[in-house]
Amino acid sequence: MTSLVIGATGKVGRHVAVQLSERGRPVRALARRPEQAQLPGEIEVVPGDLSDLDSLRAALKEVESVFLMWPLISGDPAEAIAGTIAQSARRLVLLSSAAAQNGGDPGNVISQVHLAVEKAIERTSLEWTFLQPHGFAANTLSWAPQIRKDGVVRGAYGSMHSTLIHEADMAAVAVAALTAEGHVGAKYDLTGPAALTQVEQVRVIGEVIGRATRWEEVSREAAREMLLERIPAKYADAMLDAYASLAGREPDQPTTTVEEVTGVPARTYAQWVADHAAEFAGR
Repeated sequence: MTSLVIGATGKVGRHVAVQLSERGRPVRALARRPEQAQLPGEIEVVPGDLSDLDSLRAALKEVESVFLMWPLISGDPAEAIAGTIAQSARRLVLLSSAAAQNGGDPGNVISQVHLAVEKAIERTSLEWTFLQPHGFAANTLSWAPQIRKDGVVRGAYGSMHSTLIHEADMAAVAVAALTAEGHVGAKYDLTGPAALTQVEQVRVIGEVIGRATRWEEVSREAAREMLLERIPAKYADAMLDAYASLAGREPDQPTTTVEEVTGVPARTYAQWVADHAAEFAGR
């Protein structure tokens, strides 16, 4: 009954691996650099990479279920990877995105990558479950250097609402789908419990860490330059296009999926900030 976690060193995958282990499940983690994984000792860490199907096959030996976080910038390898997983495992939980819902946006590269991966998995014999979160609270960690410096977060489209979700809540839904029946074929629409603008998110960070913080609106071009320090241009443009379409619009209603699946309400953004306060405060 071993579960393989692909992406176990990532923000969500790490929680999946640990939560599975805490339930007494044998867990194997696929990592490019096992020596740097820093996972609990009871979790087996094996070397491998999705670009190396032989290493994936080796990691899948005697594996019953798989958690997959898609780390690639293209959906092209999805057919081969999904097929390889299906040769060994029975069940798969994919961390996808709400951007893939309703056929995705043909003009959005992020949407199309996630949709391609979902479609490839659907064509296999796997018992699949897709997690489709809207916004990761963890993405706001990119503001930490600015907050530590002077408390001012500079960005575009501060009026954009997000229903940010804690990575531990996404992991809890994944673990439920990996370990219990009744989740096959589900596409879980995942959000946190409230919609907050980026301006409000910055305010919450300040309240939690106990220092003055504020949002400073900058041009799209300036925001794009900052994003290009972290991600490729086509993803920066896709993100900013999405932000522009949401700015000033009535927010989407939060879902109750986390509580429905796990029995526990989704954590608030303030709770998430408290869990990461040291990164924002520099302590």
